[in-house]
Amino acid sequence: MAVVPQESINQFEALMEEVDESLKRTFQNVHQGYPREPLTRFLKAREGNVTKAHKMLVDCLNWRVQNDIDDMLAKPIVPEELYRAIRDSQLIGLSVTHMSFKRFNYATFMSKHQAFTVHRACCDQKERKHVSKCIKVLDMTGLKFSALNQIKLMTIISSIDDLNYPEKTRTYYIVNAPYVFSACWKVVKPLLQERTRRKIDVLSGCGQDDLLKIMDYSSLPHFCRKRSTGSSNYLDSVENCFSLDHPFHQQLYNYTKQQFLISKPAAPVKQGSVHVSLPEDADEEDIAKTLESELEKFKDLDIVQNH
Repeated sequence: MAVVPQESINQFEALMEEVDESLKRTFQNVHQGYPREPLTRFLKAREGNVTKAHKMLVDCLNWRVQNDIDDMLAKPIVPEELYRAIRDSQLIGLSVTHMSFKRFNYATFMSKHQAFTVHRACCDQKERKHVSKCIKVLDMTGLKFSALNQIKLMTIISSIDDLNYPEKTRTYYIVNAPYVFSACWKVVKPLLQERTRRKIDVLSGCGQDDLLKIMDYSSLPHFCRKRSTGSSNYLDSVENCFSLDHPFHQQLYNYTKQQFLISKPAAPVKQGSVHVSLPEDADEEDIAKTLESELEKFKDLDIVQNH
């Protein structure tokens, strides 16, 4: 569906005014100040059917609330795995992520998606327009018949992506595809919807020549670079844009840490605890005042209201 009628967006917008406050809050994190953008995406994903698009979005928002998606970056994180897939915006103004078939990991998948929420805001500023889509590069190195059981994991990840982040990906580029993939692709391709087939581009070899049309050479993933003459290794002389030492990732990681430090303290969970520091020589009155001050910080949080 190329164009979504304005009337459909208006109807969808009116329906979203009726959802409860918790869903409205998480929806704000989804649209990042551009509320009609996700409405358009969800309508496209459901061929313009307002009722189906509304159900899809409400299900997505409930999923976000139930899985604490909005708070995924509000806690200490291990940077190397998380930031491996975060990229600066490229020549065509889109963010890019890369994935390796051998290293699919569901535990870090959602954290990467949330990091992209912060990352796309950086792209917005750089491109001076809202960047809602990205391109993805999938490295098929190492795919063998013995590894085809991982197809199930890929299916789960794809389902999460399709149901909760529809129309976010402009193109999936598949590189380093072995013969086993080519054989499977011939069978699977006719079963896909036309709009899905249009998004998948299987590149020849490592895909360097094609990818250079949309990104700088310095931004090419290492597995997309042609091998040096007489060498069995990929070129290592170019700065690794996936490393945490890269200036972009340093800036993003430091920003995330700063936001964590200045954010409101997390409410104690049920049957949990909260840490309070007290001087060694504190008397009962000082202890009472300190505890009262700490508890005051939680008075506005929904989790302790009416308890």
